[in-house]
Amino acid sequence: MSNAKATTPTQADVIRPSPRRTKRKKGFKRTLALDLMLLPAVILTFIFAYIPMGGLVIAFQDYKPWLGFAKSSWIGLEHFQFLFSMPENVQVIWNTLIIAGMKLIGGLIAPLVFALLLNEVRKETFKKSIQTFVYLPHFLSWVILGGILLDMLATKGMINQFLGAVFGLEPIFFLGEGTWFRIVVVTSDIWKEFGFGAIIFLASLAGINPALYEAAEVDGASRWQQTWSITIPALIPIMIVVGTLSLGNILNGGFDQIFNLYNPLVYDKGDIIDTFVYRVGLIDGKFGFSAAVGLFKSVVGFVLIVLAYRAAYKFANYRIF
Repeated sequence: MSNAKATTPTQADVIRPSPRRTKRKKGFKRTLALDLMLLPAVILTFIFAYIPMGGLVIAFQDYKPWLGFAKSSWIGLEHFQFLFSMPENVQVIWNTLIIAGMKLIGGLIAPLVFALLLNEVRKETFKKSIQTFVYLPHFLSWVILGGILLDMLATKGMINQFLGAVFGLEPIFFLGEGTWFRIVVVTSDIWKEFGFGAIIFLASLAGINPALYEAAEVDGASRWQQTWSITIPALIPIMIVVGTLSLGNILNGGFDQIFNLYNPLVYDKGDIIDTFVYRVGLIDGKFGFSAAVGLFKSVVGFVLIVLAYRAAYKFANYRIF
């Protein structure tokens, strides 16, 4: 028979915490101060972003404010059926996709081109002056810029006077004709944001190894060849990241901008989901229908954001979590 004695765990062994639990407890104590600093933001987000989501029930009700959520009758998906059955409602969705898509493409190309051109400037004083000048419009609200554009693009405004004096053209109703309105909306948005949007590309350009340019110069490559063979390939990953993440905002045509520029004459080509919801929900009092439109936009935006993050991870190895 074996002389080995059976060992029983002592009380200290039983109550000794596992290494994983100890590590977790130490990590909690280490980040406690940061967690407490984050707590007010979490509370405010919960109060103002999550609790109001309970009001989405009116998207499925014939909501009457004097009856409230509890007594308003349920109508199921009637609001959503009405959204996709009326031609003017479908046109609003198309307007949003077209305007937002044009902004997305222009908002990607313009900052990239500007960053490439600014990267070629060697005089730092001039370079910083240009950067400051093009960044400024980003910090101006569309209330201010909208008033400036309304004056400049009026039939007797500065732009029409210039076109008439130089080219002999008749006054153009920029903000009263649908096609011109879309062009004004897209170009003015690109002009406002391209300087600020170039920051991320300038940061990527600063991270390119200068030895690559030196080696290319030794080989006799011109500035254009260096840009095409070194600079642009180095920017492709960040271009993919910016482009894919922008897909999540494809249904955000820019409420502030369009609300300050549009008028009933351009509803057919300039009315987007946000302005449509504002007009129908707050002005006409169709709260249930406007909530349904907003819910539809949020769901589509959420799906696009998820797909955009997956695409960014797949093609550019970019991820947040």
